[in-house]
Amino acid sequence: MIPGIASRRRFSDLSEQEILALAISSEEDDARIYRSYAERLRADYPSSAEIFDAMAKEEDKHRHWLIERHKARFGEVIPLIRREHVAGFYARRPVWLVENLGLERIRTEAEAMEREAEAFYRNAAARTEDAETRKLLGDLAAAEAKHEKKAGDLVETHLGDETREEEDRAAHRQFVLTWVQPGLAGLMDGSVSTLAPIFATAFATQDTWTTFLVGLAAAVGAGISMGFTEVASDDGVLSGRGSPIKRGISAGVMTTLGGLGHALPYLIPDFWTATITAIIIVFVELWAIVWIQNRYMETPFMRATFQVVLGGALVFAAGVLIGAG
Repeated sequence: MIPGIASRRRFSDLSEQEILALAISSEEDDARIYRSYAERLRADYPSSAEIFDAMAKEEDKHRHWLIERHKARFGEVIPLIRREHVAGFYARRPVWLVENLGLERIRTEAEAMEREAEAFYRNAAARTEDAETRKLLGDLAAAEAKHEKKAGDLVETHLGDETREEEDRAAHRQFVLTWVQPGLAGLMDGSVSTLAPIFATAFATQDTWTTFLVGLAAAVGAGISMGFTEVASDDGVLSGRGSPIKRGISAGVMTTLGGLGHALPYLIPDFWTATITAIIIVFVELWAIVWIQNRYMETPFMRATFQVVLGGALVFAAGVLIGAG
């Protein structure tokens, strides 16, 4: 038997009292989740936080109705039964525990919660014989079905077009600061700084395997160095650049990829075929950096071209001249 599975009840085996108790605990959990989302968003997205505060109040109202119905039908004592006690019951992924949870991810999770709650209430109503309880569960299913519309109404009330654009811009800016900026710095460092040692080795030895090993070592070493430097340089508290771990991963991975791009062609045994392929890849890498700078960092295209392409060409030429000499 799989640990933890044998003790779970099947939904089809639950009594009407247990179904009501499960609905009560589920509404309580959902309200707490919505309040967690609201607290996460309050500092940066106050209008969206108001939306989730209102949704939490709605869940509180549903729980109150369910408790009153349980008291009328079964008395004051509500059995302790939660989602994790029922096999196949929809489970909430604990995304609210994730640091720096994005605004769009929260909105998506909330929509999924509403759809799943509607499906639960429809199944629960189908298994209930008491007319009043069936009516309540059916009403709650309808309420959850309208919850998305309710959220839309709240968006119009608290989150106008201007506010939404402002919040979306803030989310985009955070994405750029946490992922794009360090990743771009890493890609530039990996692509440009490894040009000289790789091509110097290539033209000095004309040995493709040796060149590949030098390029691999340079790329991995630069990636580790850039990653740790990014983590240690700024904890993100004052700068608002976000998690140093995320920034370090972005910088380290992109640095390594930038260096590996023109090292991998030297797995080709023929020297000139490998070298021409590597030069083509360098050309693509440099123009990709120009595009990213222009697209995400809003650097004018000509300035980005001058900085990246000219700088890369000078480093490449230095490597070739040193190797050939």
